[in-house]
Amino acid sequence: MLTTRTVRIGSRKSQLALVQSHWVQAELQKAHSDRTFEVKTMSTQGDKILDVPLAKIGDKGLFTKELEVAMLANEVDFAVHSLKDLPTNLPEGLMLGAVTEREDPADAMVVHPKYQDLKLETLPAGAVVGTSSLRRLAQLRHHYPHLTFKDIRGNLNTRLQKLDEGEYDAIILAVAGLQRLGMGDRIHQIIDPDISLHAVGQGALGIECRADDAEILALFAPISHYPTTQRCLAERAFLRELEGGCQVPIGVNTAIEGDRLTLKGIVATLDGQTLVRGEVQGSVTQSEEIGTELANQLKGKGAQAILDAIVAEFR
Repeated sequence: MLTTRTVRIGSRKSQLALVQSHWVQAELQKAHSDRTFEVKTMSTQGDKILDVPLAKIGDKGLFTKELEVAMLANEVDFAVHSLKDLPTNLPEGLMLGAVTEREDPADAMVVHPKYQDLKLETLPAGAVVGTSSLRRLAQLRHHYPHLTFKDIRGNLNTRLQKLDEGEYDAIILAVAGLQRLGMGDRIHQIIDPDISLHAVGQGALGIECRADDAEILALFAPISHYPTTQRCLAERAFLRELEGGCQVPIGVNTAIEGDRLTLKGIVATLDGQTLVRGEVQGSVTQSEEIGTELANQLKGKGAQAILDAIVAEFR
């Protein structure tokens, strides 16, 4: 028997986080009209440290720890995350309760007006491209060594302002984030997925909750999306086996055709000189096994040496 207490949703305070959390709130409210859902916001460490590259200040837990503490203390019932920000190993007592249908997981280029007639591949030598992602940085350095890459932090509006003011000639952002914020018109070019494999979980929302809270878990069925879930479970297993976080250039691409899931993956050196690629196919019901198999395949091709060198560099 369900209780009638208000369900509390934990969210970061950023504009994108709030848009995502309020979307989940609205969808659950439609599905469960007898319940009341409210959003409670809090700042995470990753939101507070904006002047240091992410790779130098820690792993993905920077954007989730405060929300997880609140869940374990029963201050909120679940948290909404961009799934790409959620670590693959969760604290004891918490679990990934649902994954929503994925938006386009690709990366996008947004340009300064002076380059509106150019594409990423035709930007002039020395053009300054902003990204805070080592995954994007390594792959783009590999394909476009003539460009100059510069770290960029801050929320989406801050990054776009820095671009428009001329600090950057172009910036690389997630298609999904721009679309969710109603800024899809700023997308100048969607980057070929084979040029820039996307982040694990990119474009999907992950709902994290207490593992023993069956009442809350039961609420998620209307917003859970099976194909996205299986794709993201494969991606997360791949990342988990490689023990990668923000400071490791790891990219993926997944697809489902019929009952077959295909996972492509990449591990890159920071300078983009070496890219180790691989691909594994299998039954959609064996998603995590596919991810683990691909990770071990890439380790055998040299990915382990790359990962060891990167970990040593940031230690």
